[in-house]
Amino acid sequence: MNQQRACKPRAPKLPGVLKDLFWDYDFAALDWAADRNLIIGRVLTSGSWDAVTWLRSILDNNALREWIKGHQGAGLSPQRLRFWELILELPHRQVNMWLAEGGRRIWDQRRHV
Repeated sequence: MNQQRACKPRAPKLPGVLKDLFWDYDFAALDWAADRNLIIGRVLTSGSWDAVTWLRSILDNNALREWIKGHQGAGLSPQRLRFWELILELPHRQVNMWLAEGGRRIWDQRRHV
């Protein structure tokens, strides 16, 4: 099985499939090297299957796992976090702790009107 590198040496060009995720930014001005955390976060939290596929072609599972751990799942809905828990084999207890945090529960239980 081929192991992907954590990040390709050359900064990737952002595909058009990501454009809708950055409605509040000048998409043409986004740069992988400078905006990497923003891009990863938006794709993991709100990205379509095509956006996630693109991200996974750039970063391997270990890099995505480390990003989520480093952010303690912040920004990810409980459903998305559970999805990534399964796909990336995140520790179940750790994910449970992130989801149980008081401030997060208030945010996660909000109602969409």
